[in-house]
Amino acid sequence: MLRGRWIAVLCACLVVAGVFAFLGQWQLERAIDTDPPPAGITEEVRPLADVLEPGEYLPEPLVGQRVEVAGEWIPGDFLIVSSRFNDDAEGFWVTGQLRVAEQTSIAVALGWAPDRDSADAATAALERDAAGAEATITGRIISDEGTSLPRRDDPFGMDRMSPAMLLGQWHDTEQLSVYRPYLASVEAPTGLVDIVSPAPDELGTVNWLNIFYAIEWAVFAGFAFYIWYRLAKDRWQLEVEEFEERSGTPAP
Repeated sequence: MLRGRWIAVLCACLVVAGVFAFLGQWQLERAIDTDPPPAGITEEVRPLADVLEPGEYLPEPLVGQRVEVAGEWIPGDFLIVSSRFNDDAEGFWVTGQLRVAEQTSIAVALGWAPDRDSADAATAALERDAAGAEATITGRIISDEGTSLPRRDDPFGMDRMSPAMLLGQWHDTEQLSVYRPYLASVEAPTGLVDIVSPAPDELGTVNWLNIFYAIEWAVFAGFAFYIWYRLAKDRWQLEVEEFEERSGTPAP
């Protein structure tokens, strides 16, 4: 272990362990939030433009934030999303494209229906009465649920609330900017039931996942020294065996 070769290997292990230690410290610094959002902040209704810009991802502290936005509905874009639950009851959401500014839209879940017939009737009423009309919506801003493959028997059906999927069926989308999250309205129009959307749980000040990662980096740092020890020991044992073969007697 005192040979130059193995001292060089030890120095390399020290560098690797130092990098792992730095990463562990970096994870620990992010594991404890020293400036958590105030309790109940998500229940304060804020203008959508003050919370998020089109195309931005929704930061975790803002998930479920109540916002208010004004715009007008785009005709033909009231679409139905299946597999929606209200108090454990499965049903459908009726959604719409709300044009909140020139060439800027947000997907809105307007209300819940217990069956497809009710959802279709509400959609028809919205197309007839609300299409193109101005509206002011208050609701919770919620992250995109992601896309899914459509069924063969219903290629236009949707079972996830995804603005990206809705965008594929919207009209007047040339050079359109779209908000990545969607808005769940707190008040449903006639013919639909209010969407159950409780306040999100308060965020804790400790992120245990980051602490777990910090522990992992510490283990990796210790493992770097173990590798050096194991390699040096294996080399020592090999030289002992070679000495025994040359001398014909066991080494002391």
